[in-house]
Amino acid sequence: MRLTLAVAVVLAPLFFGLGIVLPLMRFETLYFFDTSPSLLGVIATLWEGGDPALAVVVGLISVVFPVVKLVAISAEAIGLAHRSGLAMRMLPHLSRWSLMDVVLVALVIVAAKTGGIAQAFSQPGLWFYAGSALTAALAHGMAGRFGASPGS
Repeated sequence: MRLTLAVAVVLAPLFFGLGIVLPLMRFETLYFFDTSPSLLGVIATLWEGGDPALAVVVGLISVVFPVVKLVAISAEAIGLAHRSGLAMRMLPHLSRWSLMDVVLVALVIVAAKTGGIAQAFSQPGLWFYAGSALTAALAHGMAGRFGASPGS
């Protein structure tokens, strides 16, 4: 089980990094135009397009919160975190937002397909991002059992 925890603690940040830089989805409009935005690309586009507030919200929920969560889970797994620490108190609240972006992207894909606007196809970034959230949840559950014990 400790090996599984170690693998999850390593894979979750790796999957997260791939999830934010690889394309999330591909939209094909009229079979001539297509776009494949990454999560970081979406945030940059929102910022440059005159929506800095939305860019900040998406950046916080999509990038900053997951990074803080991954750091807290890693600290818990190696026994550096104490239950009374700020990161550990924030962890349950951050975990609630884990799959928010995956759900939003899925809704955009469904809306594009049913609205006739474009054809939408999931891309590797979406799967890596979802894999990061699931692997982090696994690591958090296991770290609670193994990471906080003395001598681990």
